[in-house]
Amino acid sequence: MAKKTPIFPGPRTGRGQVLAILLSNADQAGAEPLRGRVTLAAIVRSLKRKYHWPIETSSFPSNAADGRATWATVYSLPAEVIAKALDGRGRDWLRSSLGSATPDL
Repeated sequence: MAKKTPIFPGPRTGRGQVLAILLSNADQAGAEPLRGRVTLAAIVRSLKRKYHWPIETSSFPSNAADGRATWATVYSLPAEVIAKALDGRGRDWLRSSLGSATPDL
């Protein structure tokens, strides 16, 4: 099956906010873009399946705030995917999704 070209979601949606963090190579600190509506894992799944972004997943053992053992998951995009996306229309899309908090791209 041929590899599909990634699609940019609406820049001000939950999917768009998560993709903006992945494209800007910034750390996701908590679930601020989600505001309790849906899990980060569900958004990543949608970005992978519906929007064709090759998001990589890495999980490792961690500790919860109350001391219980749990798992932490890190999501990322390969550097070459980020570079290709930003060389295309991604730079403008990223600026529109980040608004006034736009880093120098």
